[in-house]
Amino acid sequence: MSVLLLQLAGPLQSWGDSSRFVRRETRTEPTKSGVIGLLACAQGRVREDPIEDLLNLSFAVRVEQRGRIVTDFQTEKSLTRKRNSREYEKTMPLTYRYYLADARFLVALGAERSVLEALDQALRSPRWPLYLGRRSCPPVFPVTLGIHDEYDDVRQALEREPWRASAWYRRRYPDQTLEIVCDASQNEPSATQADLPVTFSQTDRRYAGRAVHRYRIDNPGTGGGAHRSTARGGTSAPPTFDATGDDDPMNFA
Repeated sequence: MSVLLLQLAGPLQSWGDSSRFVRRETRTEPTKSGVIGLLACAQGRVREDPIEDLLNLSFAVRVEQRGRIVTDFQTEKSLTRKRNSREYEKTMPLTYRYYLADARFLVALGAERSVLEALDQALRSPRWPLYLGRRSCPPVFPVTLGIHDEYDDVRQALEREPWRASAWYRRRYPDQTLEIVCDASQNEPSATQADLPVTFSQTDRRYAGRAVHRYRIDNPGTGGGAHRSTARGGTSAPPTFDATGDDDPMNFA
């Protein structure tokens, strides 16, 4: 198995797995469905195209820089009035959209090298513009970090890769442990997330559940290399919503 590494960083990101109607939420890390959508976008696939090959990718993400939750309250209204009336023809809903601000993630995808080479090339020259969960969230860096053959699997890659948080964040939280979220193996503690897309079709969009395992590693630093941590935090803990004074509208703290 080879491993393709992606860096997902931008002013705003949004990775929802349970958004409905007027409330568009986000998880605190990229979802597998969101990353598959990113890859499909790079390859120029339309929503009705099959995605079984992308579902078979091994997937894991490491939280480099947590970011913070921000809320965008949106209003709309029709510009057309009813005939002989001051009222508008259509009443538009109010929506609450949640984003991750100033977050960074390292994603590892595992598959045969030939499969990853096609994805790597598509990400370097995407058919359509890439975005981090929503079209209003462009990445600030090239997404792909290339293919790596020195790792046995996606977990080993994320346990050994250098820390890629912002310079100011590394200075402020030099010893924080890093969380890895990955596909769960058999008999591992896990939770189920509805982020495995069956189809992206607009008329029949469906998602299946995916078993997800979470664990933390000691910070590898900018030089790489780490091991699993039994602690829940380093000597300098990562920021929480309470510590930074940020609003926590989705109760993630």
